Amino acid sequence: MKGRDTFFCLVFTCIAPMLWAQEAQHIPIADKQFGMLEQHAENLARQPYDKHDDALPAWLQELTYEEYRDIRFRADAALWKDDELFEVHFFHPGFLYREPVDIFVIDDKISAKRLAFEQSQFTYGEFVRPRLKEFPEHPGFSGFRVHFPQNSESYKDELIVFQGASYFRMVGPGQQYGLSARGLAIDTALNSGEEFPRFSEFRLLKPEPGERKLTILALLESASVVGAYRFDLYPGLPLKVDVRLTLFARQDIAKLGIAPLTSMFLYGEMDVGRYDDLRPEVHDSDGLQILDTHGNWIWRPLDNPDSLQVTQATGPNPKGFGLLQRDREDSHYLDAEANYQRRPGLWVQPHGDWGNGAIELVEIPTNSETNDNIVAYWVPEAGVKAGQRLHYQYSLYSVDVNPPYHELAKVALNRVGWAGMPGEAGGAERKHRRVSIDFTGGQLGALSAQTPLDVEVSAQGAQVLRPRVLPGDEPGRWRALFEFIPENQQAVDLRAQLKWHGQSVSEVWNYVWRPEEHE
Repeated sequence: MKGRDTFFCLVFTCIAPMLWAQEAQHIPIADKQFGMLEQHAENLARQPYDKHDDALPAWLQELTYEEYRDIRFRADAALWKDDELFEVHFFHPGFLYREPVDIFVIDDKISAKRLAFEQSQFTYGEFVRPRLKEFPEHPGFSGFRVHFPQNSESYKDELIVFQGASYFRMVGPGQQYGLSARGLAIDTALNSGEEFPRFSEFRLLKPEPGERKLTILALLESASVVGAYRFDLYPGLPLKVDVRLTLFARQDIAKLGIAPLTSMFLYGEMDVGRYDDLRPEVHDSDGLQILDTHGNWIWRPLDNPDSLQVTQATGPNPKGFGLLQRDREDSHYLDAEANYQRRPGLWVQPHGDWGNGAIELVEIPTNSETNDNIVAYWVPEAGVKAGQRLHYQYSLYSVDVNPPYHELAKVALNRVGWAGMPGEAGGAERKHRRVSIDFTGGQLGALSAQTPLDVEVSAQGAQVLRPRVLPGDEPGRWRALFEFIPENQQAVDLRAQLKWHGQSVSEVWNYVWRPEEHE
């Protein structure tokens, strides 16, 4: 019996490595490559951060916006041109994009080929052309964009762009670039100052012929963290990107922002008369949408405040959040160049257990539409300690008006103003305010004008008066009205929702009214 046991052990010792090798061969290339990138990130996290911010000559760093725009990638130099549904174009270093990124292509099971920068891949304007002899030998690219035939079978449109720090932008069919996503936000809106991690390396996995999925791996680095990222792109209606990330903390982090979104809001429908501009509204996004862990849909209109404002929606495991451009009417913007009505929204759908934390909205004062002043992200309740390893997964959708599965009535128009009548003697005090909110969609279109709808209103820091609901001037549109009087000179947190016999028929309208902005 002992001899047979010995024979079995010898056979198993020989066969086991063969079985493990066969199993490893069946691991998808993307999974294998991501595992290798995770190991690389973990090793880097044990080393000091090398910023690589001195690679470009001063004249390239000092290019103006127009001079930099005059450098164009040659379409005939695109990666995978004419071979795949996807093709990739690359960005030149210079202007704001001063830190080079390494870009590799993986077109078999193991090897990764680094793409070399060549001047012949670009055309140059009059300012740059005479200085090409002063060009560094291996400057690297500053980023790339992916093209795909989503609006026409004969032309490949831009699908997603990675350029600058950890920023990336994505557009679905019929959309125009607007807000951005980021790989990670660190210490946003803290007095210590924000840290901006950057993607320092990308690995592009060549898709199979005809495959409608593209996988991009990225290495994220900063003084505080190193991360391995995986982006799986799925063109469609809507465009979806599955994001998977593993973070390795180099040092303690006070505030970590997961799935950050960055946008611009200069003024909107509630800023009547505040801006001397022919255009009625100027913004890339007009609201923050939240689906909380209890299934409540919340709509928070954005604001351009007089001072920095940071608000939170706390709770465990959110089901979704995003910055949306809900107003799609061209006449509400009157800007044929910016086309704000075509700007996409981005919707984050978390996967797995994100634990306790908060969706945080940061609104930064600005007087220019060129400044991104809106940031939204998920903040874990506990801070991050040096040596900690974190995992997150989520899907990111490029949407028009609605995120997936939102079937309740939605806010279409909202205004807040003085409750008195101009010229009225002995009327309401200036602090006495009136709110008007129009709801559309959902089940409202099936209701008669006699349906007994109510508006449930809460106002933290104010007295609520005369809440009521009236049918709108078109079928399926209802208007909620109420007044409030602030109890002091503090901000008032307002919430309103349409109800039918206690049943929710609309999302929750949530707005923070600040007295200093309405004096």
